Amino acid sequence: MTVLHLADEREAADLAAFLSRLLHYDRGAAVRLQAAGTALAVFGRPPSFEVLAIRAVRLAKPYENGLDVLLDVTVSAGELLETVEEKAATAAVPAAVTGPPWAGVLPPRGGWRRETGLPAPDGLLAVVGAAVGEFRSRTEELAPEHRTRAELDRIGREIWSRTVGGTRLPVRAVHAAQSLGFLRTRAGGPDGAAPLGLFSSGAWLRLGTPYGSVAVRRAGLGALDVSVR
Repeated sequence: MTVLHLADEREAADLAAFLSRLLHYDRGAAVRLQAAGTALAVFGRPPSFEVLAIRAVRLAKPYENGLDVLLDVTVSAGELLETVEEKAATAAVPAAVTGPPWAGVLPPRGGWRRETGLPAPDGLLAVVGAAVGEFRSRTEELAPEHRTRAELDRIGREIWSRTVGGTRLPVRAVHAAQSLGFLRTRAGGPDGAAPLGLFSSGAWLRLGTPYGSVAVRRAGLGALDVSVR
């Protein structure tokens, strides 16, 4: 079995927390793992938010058992979580599973450019708080006979599809980042992590934080807009 040696206990704990949050939204969640050298990217798709979540994990050394160049496999998030040993800072890669459709279409690896107009973390959290409050108040005002799943979904789509500030980023992407533990206001993120930022590449937008990223596709597939691997 392939063993991943994570950089330290904090990396292992953060990976376990990310997997746990994905499983909260989907008990059968799958994740796609891509690793080269001492960098591991873990991709997941919480169904409630319609976004791709990416958690970057630092490895202490390249993985073992003959995988010398690349690791690219889709596995059960639950089975991977069961193998995470925080004190030992290790995880074992479980057997591959048949990946869901999203796992075959990932954001591009390069070509990202920074977008302007993104509020600070506390401003983003205020946007999410206001959206949650509006959804709650509007649904509570509905008469019982009108409080149907279709109507709740309609209100949710209207609120969460709004964009943040002067950007093209939908509020649902910020909500996903907050719910997955990527959006925090306290200082002192992981060593060497990039600061909060919004980036675009083709039809994709990516909200990057020191703790992980959320990517959302704004339009249909295009030859230059996706990476099918």
